[in-house]
Amino acid sequence: MGSMTRVFVVIAMVACLTSVAHAIAGQATFYTPPYIPSSCFGNENRGNMILAANSGLFANRAACGTRYRVTCTGRTNLGVLEPCTGRSVDVTVVDLCPGCNSDQVDLSQEAFAVIANTDAGRINIEYNRI
Repeated sequence: MGSMTRVFVVIAMVACLTSVAHAIAGQATFYTPPYIPSSCFGNENRGNMILAANSGLFANRAACGTRYRVTCTGRTNLGVLEPCTGRSVDVTVVDLCPGCNSDQVDLSQEAFAVIANTDAGRINIEYNRI
């Protein structure tokens, strides 16, 4: 393989890794039990580290079972000045959040509590598919 071809292959690989590592910015709220039935899995219990996706992300159930790592990045209101715990949480898409904005997801209360104080109600987040 020529040296120029190798350079292009390396550049292409780095470009792919960069796009995979890019986090999606948005906001999160939370919902409370019961978590079943869900749109994706009916009465099958998928635990409580779950996410209801906005309609764009949900993509007519194409996102069902997809896993994301979610991290709180800050507050959205004046209620809780520092809501973030500094932790991330891994969640699975199990449902549609019909009331969510295009940049919003709805975490289970338990998943939200891992990354933020639930008194905040709504937080800024970043999330990546894992």
